[in-house]
Amino acid sequence: MSRRVSRRAVSRTLLATSVVTGTALLATACGGSGSEAVSSSGGGKNLHVYAWAGEIPDSVVKGFEKETGIKVTVDTFDSNETMTAKLSSGASGYDLVEPSQYTVQQLIGQKLIQPLDHSKIDGLDNLAAKFRDPSYDKGNKYSVPWIWGTTGFAYNDTCIKSATSWKTLFDSAHKGKLYMLDNMLAAYIAGLQVTGHRATSTDKGEIAEATAALQKQKGILAGYNSTNYAQLLSSGQACAAEAWSGTAMAKVVQSNPHVHYVIPEEGGSVWTDGLAVPKGAENTTSAYKFITYLLRPEVAAKATDDGSSASANQTARAHIKNKDALKNTAIYAPDDAISKADFLLDPGTAMQYFQQGWTKVKAS
Repeated sequence: MSRRVSRRAVSRTLLATSVVTGTALLATACGGSGSEAVSSSGGGKNLHVYAWAGEIPDSVVKGFEKETGIKVTVDTFDSNETMTAKLSSGASGYDLVEPSQYTVQQLIGQKLIQPLDHSKIDGLDNLAAKFRDPSYDKGNKYSVPWIWGTTGFAYNDTCIKSATSWKTLFDSAHKGKLYMLDNMLAAYIAGLQVTGHRATSTDKGEIAEATAALQKQKGILAGYNSTNYAQLLSSGQACAAEAWSGTAMAKVVQSNPHVHYVIPEEGGSVWTDGLAVPKGAENTTSAYKFITYLLRPEVAAKATDDGSSASANQTARAHIKNKDALKNTAIYAPDDAISKADFLLDPGTAMQYFQQGWTKVKAS
């Protein structure tokens, strides 16, 4: 459990580095494993999966093995760039990988994953609307979302009676009791949206506006914090903090009735980790069977019950045994709350504007 929490925290902290690395690879990739021929049979009774640590519960793997007789080997990684580097090196030996949404874009550009044959997959219509035809992979051509989470903020109602907007984190009335995530692109989600722009903006002028807002905000912050902000909120040391959904935040929301996690009315952001088939995969038949298995509602429900993650499968919700998880906004944000949330995408060459702006923010 702690490894999974640590992975998500590390993942978000390394997001800027990950995108830079992926963008660089995108510009220089010469094909790698994409030059390998896909097995014509795609058969075999084995399946090799490369996934985020803790995101595919053992109960899911064992259930699939028992039903199909296919032996599943799951190797884990703790960052998208590690997984991308493995695929880029060629002959990775994996039949399925689990990239985050912006990494799907990069892997498509590098020709490291192959288009999915939807005729071999059952249950795609079980996905929640937000995860069908997503902006980063139109028509789910290359990936099938598995779990998801959000970027928003949390507040303690003993300090702030109610809050719905990013403006809460820019309000000088709470000076010295506010925290932002110590992560460049996470901070710019708030900076862009509070100035009226989309979190996915790559416009130089809009990023400059967000930079100015973040520079002004810095003077009222207690600091930037990507580690123990949930505990600071629970103790009352923080009035409000930008936050990621997930186990750490969910535990505080569940245990302390004064702490509330919200998706800001300006939108916030959504992230998702899904399954994709690498170029050169040998056991594609097994891979498609596994994807179909994961799309079953009763199986997808285990992502929550056994993995403490929000499932991208809408029909799975009726099968989740831990009903408290469904009510916890730090796990399952309400559908209407995420309707305006953006998937954080690879900013490409616009990364330089974020980096330049972030340097100014940190120096102000």
